[in-house]
Amino acid sequence: MTSRVAALHTAPERGAPMVTVDRIEAEAGRGVVGDRHHGTRHRHVSVQSQDDLDAATAALGAPVTPAATRRTLTLDHGVVPTTPGARLVVGDVVLEVVRRAAPCRVMDTEIGPGAARALHDRGGAICRVLTSGTIAVGDGVELPG
Repeated sequence: MTSRVAALHTAPERGAPMVTVDRIEAEAGRGVVGDRHHGTRHRHVSVQSQDDLDAATAALGAPVTPAATRRTLTLDHGVVPTTPGARLVVGDVVLEVVRRAAPCRVMDTEIGPGAARALHDRGGAICRVLTSGTIAVGDGVELPG
């Protein structure tokens, strides 16, 4: 299944506001250059789907936007794999799923009361960067399956 990158967000440090960007530089084994998680061991890129945000919006009864969830990459549609070891190809960058991205209580502060519950099983995945390259809004995303 092919999806597209609908949105990209980074934050320069922990707790900093998310910044909407048109492209990011992914560095193999290090993450997104300029992002708060760059250089961490496994949490390089977080991936979510607009389909899941739409479902969370319906469950919450209030908008759940890509930036509010503090994820790096938002797909325009599709199911984000959450099984460790699954691979996504974004443009020419290969990402490997490390684990499911569980929404935390910060979502209730960022989005509104009940947001973490609305995002349960809709938080996407945490991935590591296997190959370096540029990821841009509009790039194709190959999902497994």
